[in-house]
Amino acid sequence: MTVNIGVIGTGSIGSDHIRRIGEKCRGGRVVAVSDLDQERAAAIAARVDAKAFPSGAELIANAEVDAVLVASLAPTHAEYVLGCLAAGKPVFSEKPLATTAADCERVVAAEQAAGRRLVQVGFMRRFDSDYRQLKAALDGGEIGDPLMIHCVHRNPFAVESYHSEMATTDTAIHEIDAIRWLLDEELTSVQVLTPRKTSRRHAHLQDPQIMLYASDSGVRADVEVFVNCQYGYDIQCEAVGETGTARLPDPARLSVRSQARETRAVPQTWQERFTTAFDVEIQEWIDAVAEDRTSGPSAWDGYAAAVIADATVKALHSGGIESIPMPARPGFYD
Repeated sequence: MTVNIGVIGTGSIGSDHIRRIGEKCRGGRVVAVSDLDQERAAAIAARVDAKAFPSGAELIANAEVDAVLVASLAPTHAEYVLGCLAAGKPVFSEKPLATTAADCERVVAAEQAAGRRLVQVGFMRRFDSDYRQLKAALDGGEIGDPLMIHCVHRNPFAVESYHSEMATTDTAIHEIDAIRWLLDEELTSVQVLTPRKTSRRHAHLQDPQIMLYASDSGVRADVEVFVNCQYGYDIQCEAVGETGTARLPDPARLSVRSQARETRAVPQTWQERFTTAFDVEIQEWIDAVAEDRTSGPSAWDGYAAAVIADATVKALHSGGIESIPMPARPGFYD
């Protein structure tokens, strides 16, 4: 079976997914696209032999579209995902599922009312081979019961429109989901520390930030977000257990020894670091749609991340320890 896919949003990540489906993935083809920039959508549609639609709603309603990939601006995600649920169509939503926990809750309620899981959220860390090895080490008890998790998320620079809250909502949101997934439990409290600000930031931005989380079982997790580190895109994660540690390897890069020095290049973009993870993520989603089953992070995972993000932003402004008001996960998502 070939899955006919409609893509809403043809910007950076949307166009990359369209290329990926056409060149890297099997079993799926892009048959429809839409974007606020209708000229761009038309140009991309012509390139891949798809039809350009004037709106996401019309794309979702089209009978030729079997499944929808939402890669539009974040504030539009909830609207399009809810439209897909109303139409009974599987939908892949890039993160975030929605920009507020309340809208995520609406999606969760609508999916349960539909009676079947149709939503996958784009937390691609779960599809990275290194993260999967780390998860397997924890699940297999190779380091005993986990006690601490240390995470680092660094970018070389941030644009002027990037603000302090985005350190949580756009950046650490990936670590938030990864920690929940690695531990298979929820986070219960958060505090945000604000170290000395780097002089390389824009004046309005608190950078770096350190987020301190506690889990249901008492595991402590810290996340360093530093989006003006200058030297590259650097993702790190280490789990410390009772009998050992497990750490993500550094991305493989050529090591050069010359002039009494050894050097190795550092990735500069998220595309360099996670391209393969995106390939695996979209392929597994296409396979799941073709086989009428669920795959990957659920709408509940998107909702949980939003609840934690809201508490983290609150902690940034309060300077104190904030509880995370996480409801019990419905059995629908077990």
